[in-house]
Amino acid sequence: MNKNEIFETVITDISDTGLGIGHVENRAVFVKNAVVGDRLKVKITKVQKNIAFAIIDEITEASKHRIKSDCPHFPVCGGCALRTTDYAFELSLKQNGVYETMRRIGGIDKKPNDIISAENSHYRNKAQFPIGEAGAGFYAVHSHRVVPCGGCRLLPAEFSLAAEEFSRYLKENNIPAFDEQTKRGLVRHLFLRKGYDSHEVQAAVVINGDKIPEEEKLIETFSHIFGENLKSVLLNINRKDTNVILGDKSILLFGEPFITDTLCGVKVRLSLNSFYQVNHAAAELLYKKAAEYAAPKGKTILDLYCGAGTIGLSMANAAKQIIGVEIVPAAVEDAIHNARLNGIKNARFICGDAARAAKMLKQEGITADVVILDPPRKGCDKDLLFTIANGFCPQKIVYVSCDKATLARDVKVLSEMGYNLIEYTPVDMFPRTAHVETVVLITR
Repeated sequence: MNKNEIFETVITDISDTGLGIGHVENRAVFVKNAVVGDRLKVKITKVQKNIAFAIIDEITEASKHRIKSDCPHFPVCGGCALRTTDYAFELSLKQNGVYETMRRIGGIDKKPNDIISAENSHYRNKAQFPIGEAGAGFYAVHSHRVVPCGGCRLLPAEFSLAAEEFSRYLKENNIPAFDEQTKRGLVRHLFLRKGYDSHEVQAAVVINGDKIPEEEKLIETFSHIFGENLKSVLLNINRKDTNVILGDKSILLFGEPFITDTLCGVKVRLSLNSFYQVNHAAAELLYKKAAEYAAPKGKTILDLYCGAGTIGLSMANAAKQIIGVEIVPAAVEDAIHNARLNGIKNARFICGDAARAAKMLKQEGITADVVILDPPRKGCDKDLLFTIANGFCPQKIVYVSCDKATLARDVKVLSEMGYNLIEYTPVDMFPRTAHVETVVLITR
């Protein structure tokens, strides 16, 4: 097999990044924009030892699950991987993908519950637009080349308009985009977040500097789009050579440094660096399932990676005590404020690394009936899992994961420490993308 050769293949599965998987000469071939069930002629673009990558040369027989994309920027934009797969089949692919990963990595041959889904378009309450020479957009597939994104099917319509207006503001005022190669230029990202219930909007411009020209015009740009819903305009300072979008320091230009929203009946304040689920409707369904697994009535609940406290606070009325742990100081401040805002007096929040905080609580003699884990994509450190399993010894662990592979790995580690997976439920938090959330009930 060589680059530019053409082969016939049938797509039988999708990868974790949404690439179609076929086989040629006993080698897995990953094909961009392919749909499971497609019969294709593919052109090889890259050959590795055991796998290859390809693009579609000809669709000889389209899958019965192939549909026409409703986005003008697909497939150039890298935001959606499954835009040409019918949604019902997308859900079944994700559910089966979670099962196969749990079986292969976690050693658990137990089928998941039916996948939970909500809205599948215009569902995102947050956008982070990288800035290129032409202004704000999204990255093209497998690159850092910024392409336009007007009319994005995942975002509220006003987000796309704001990106266009912001791009015009940059051009009219000769404000350069940050160049990742030369490390020169000013503007790196445009951050937008909107409350689902409150409709309040926070806008932040991430810059490689201390200030931005024509601040009043910048505020006017966002005010023109969002009107009275605009509650916050900030400059976020990020001079680091990193792929982390937000820096640690922010300068308030307009309004207040946060917005508010309501999730599962809990009023929440959200600062720029606070984690908040991007799909509000699906998040409420996920949290409802997490509460069902936790059965919090009369129990002490340790909520690790708690963010602004949303999961734990949604269970506080039934629980004996909520203890939340989060490493981001602004998020902890929000969590404390959110407890006060909702009149919740049985919640305590600690700022610090989850593993160190768990050991500190153990030294205080605090025990937990239920531990909630909602880690970042990399999952949990083995030391933290050891502290939970052998220090707190909770009867239940409720694990919320945005990465099925690290989830399966951690479930296997916990099984070696005396914990068993009882059931698990995928949640389609990110429709039309290859990502899927999963909530798991684990017991001693």
